[in-house]
Amino acid sequence: MLALHRFLRVAPIAPRRYSTATSSLPLEGIRVLDMTRVLAGPYCTQILGDLGADVIKIEHPVRGDDTRAWGPPFAKYRSDRTDKDGPGESAYYLAVNRNKRSVGLSFQHQAGVEVLHRLAKECDVLVENYLPGSLKKYRLDYETLREVNPRLIYASITGYGQTGPYRDRAGYDVMVEAEMGLMHITGTRDGPPVKVGVAVTDLTTGLYTSNAIMAALIARARTGRGQHIDSALSDCQVATLANLASSALISGEKDSGRWGTAHPSIVPYRSYKTRDGDILIGAGNDKLFGTLCERVGHPEWKSDPRFSTNSARVAHRDEIDGLIESETKTKTTHEWLDIFEGSGIPYAAINDIQGTLNHSHVQARNMVTQVDHPACGPIKLVNTPIKYSDTSPGVRRPPPMLGQHTDEVLRDLLHYTAEEIASLRRDGVVS
Repeated sequence: MLALHRFLRVAPIAPRRYSTATSSLPLEGIRVLDMTRVLAGPYCTQILGDLGADVIKIEHPVRGDDTRAWGPPFAKYRSDRTDKDGPGESAYYLAVNRNKRSVGLSFQHQAGVEVLHRLAKECDVLVENYLPGSLKKYRLDYETLREVNPRLIYASITGYGQTGPYRDRAGYDVMVEAEMGLMHITGTRDGPPVKVGVAVTDLTTGLYTSNAIMAALIARARTGRGQHIDSALSDCQVATLANLASSALISGEKDSGRWGTAHPSIVPYRSYKTRDGDILIGAGNDKLFGTLCERVGHPEWKSDPRFSTNSARVAHRDEIDGLIESETKTKTTHEWLDIFEGSGIPYAAINDIQGTLNHSHVQARNMVTQVDHPACGPIKLVNTPIKYSDTSPGVRRPPPMLGQHTDEVLRDLLHYTAEEIASLRRDGVVS
């Protein structure tokens, strides 16, 4: 990715020249037209923005992104910053929209379509997450826009893809988790299927799509042509079944269902209750199991024929798990962390979200940052996770207010006059 600029500079058609807030980021000089909302799409474009792309987010001029209303909680508006009414900016929206500019625009109007055509001509990438075919009636489909800009990389994120019998289904994360196997393997051993605690299928789809876009940028540097990327939550969920899907394909057998925090073929490997919480312990081989026995004060377990090998422990799972938990309940989680320190045993406290965000390692890795929001003042956000040796991705722009950059983009990028912008606003095309 760091070499992307070298590819771009020898492209058959020279890249656009414009400045960004931070120089030397991997995607500096790349402009993204973001026509997505909710999670998978905004997460994808946020990754591109974190890496230096200029992301222009198109929002409904009145409602904005759906997640603007998804609260509480909200970061409250400050009266010394804005006279805007309402509860504030939703935490959900703030989570996936940093490093973007917001344009409030309706493409129900022909004038709005014209604005988007002009933007598409000036952009390297367009990302959208509408149902297949629904943008065609507005002439915003790939076939139309590649005539406007043959170098445009156009990424479509949908629930089930552009083809197949489910292509016209709306695909929220939880439905895809259910349909594509993840929910079946998530939950306690004898309990019902449950969804993952975050919308992980949306997030992995955003990750896959951002990666595909960056690969397409490198391909374009060789060919001079853009292309259409078809990214489906369903496909990404099947792909991330990983070793479980491979096991089912190779064995031809039914999967073994839900395991909670346990592992189907490694024992001990699960969470155990402590005096004040839980601790996760994983002894992946016999040597580590012996160390665990020593640390919990029962060296005799490692020579017990029921437990001396992993296969024996798997066969006597309930017995050894019960013995371990009877010991872990006698001390606090913190006490066990001290006991296991330096042992080589994989172990971890099970923290809640606040415990995670305030964790010393999380803080040391700069994973929580503070930004100055134009209407809410200082707010804390999760930072971008990847570190580079030569560049510093981070939060250059706080998540924007609805339409915060409409005039800026229309005036500076598309060269609309003040009178033309005022006319578009009067007609309800922009906000």
